[in-house]
Amino acid sequence: MGTNPNTNAAGTNTIDYGADETTSIRGPLSTTSSVLSSSSSLGIGYKTGAGSTVTQITSRATGVTINSICGQITTDNSSLAAEASAKFTVTNSSVAEADVIVISFRDAVALNTDVVVTDTAAGTFEITVINNNVAAGTAETGAIVINYAIIKAVAA
Repeated sequence: MGTNPNTNAAGTNTIDYGADETTSIRGPLSTTSSVLSSSSSLGIGYKTGAGSTVTQITSRATGVTINSICGQITTDNSSLAAEASAKFTVTNSSVAEADVIVISFRDAVALNTDVVVTDTAAGTFEITVINNNVAAGTAETGAIVINYAIIKAVAA
């Protein structure tokens, strides 16, 4: 059995950056401290290839399956009446019950349209698209592209 070149004499792991200040870690990374970025533009996120895309078919209430930690969901382009909402289930094997799902619009959408996560369970989360226009207002039409990312979390 070989020795880990990143383990020092005290038995703790160190990470050495490559020449371009990048490194890859295979396997889980655990810390009792924090993971921080001092970059004003790079931050902490997912690497290219971690995401995926899916397009909803049939209606705004049709569920989708997308098994990646982050990605984009394009909704069906059916009309959503003023003051109406549509819920759909996202089946995703990466989701655990305590995880936090972050969503946002990729592009500008009709004024007064919202998307919210309304349920999270093991293997699924639910998104609700809401048209907040008043009763005599405008229907929301056209497909919406929703960005999402899963933040792994625990309850205890």
